[in-house]
Amino acid sequence: MTVPRTTVQGLVLIACLLLAGNAMAEASKTYRIGLTAVILTDQTSFLKAWRDYLSDRLQRPVQFVQRQTYQEVTDLLLSGDLDAAWTCGYPYVRHRDQLKLLGVPLFDGQPLYRAYLIVPVGDTSTRGMGDLKHKVFAYSDPDSNSGYLYPQVNLIGEGIDPRHFFSKSFFTWAHRDVVKAVADGVAQGGSVDGYVWETLSLHEPALTAGTRVVTKSPLFGFPPLVVRKDIDPQHFYALRNALLNMASDSEGRRLLRQLNLDGFSEGEDALFDGVAASVRILEGAE
Repeated sequence: MTVPRTTVQGLVLIACLLLAGNAMAEASKTYRIGLTAVILTDQTSFLKAWRDYLSDRLQRPVQFVQRQTYQEVTDLLLSGDLDAAWTCGYPYVRHRDQLKLLGVPLFDGQPLYRAYLIVPVGDTSTRGMGDLKHKVFAYSDPDSNSGYLYPQVNLIGEGIDPRHFFSKSFFTWAHRDVVKAVADGVAQGGSVDGYVWETLSLHEPALTAGTRVVTKSPLFGFPPLVVRKDIDPQHFYALRNALLNMASDSEGRRLLRQLNLDGFSEGEDALFDGVAASVRILEGAE
């Protein structure tokens, strides 16, 4: 049976239209990136500029989705409601079987950062965590390495049970609010992301001036940007390249300066071995 030429042409036209429609739908799909307390949430104008920058480089709309806790962002990412997220090394290590690194920021030229133990500036006697017994202590988030995991493991390493050491402890749900709680005297100590403290010292020096850095942790892998392992490879490399190339153009460098970062690197899993070791210690103590 011979199929009329007009029928064949019609089928070809329909197929072309379907392919073109799918391509247009894919090109217009919004890339959703989750943000947590790693980003200072009051930088509204910066986030708009960064969104526009990435949208232009990707030729695809970008939407930043902000949530208060790491858990909320992690859940959205794992459920497929986000395409990527800037999170912390702690949730990345816990879900490493489902996630992979998109990029790791460079701070002071390295993909590394430290946790800072801070106290009110008027406290000149505290020399370490052990001096804060029966005091009020501020954590940032139960899924934060610098704001919870490290101080817990630090106490365990000194033979101290963190559950019975402080008179009271609480979560502020943001690193900036740990600094504020300590500066205002609401807490007599707190553990904060050192990158956040240093960045606040540039943008809000009056706030960090109310605190004193007592100790700094060993170096850890900087809070990474991550994606699910099942992400479309084309989308993965497009976004990774957009991040890696930010340091190569003037607008990208301007945005990086506002972030107080030098750029982004591909990163590697070994950066988070220290976090993984802390997770094992904490789980073994529970």
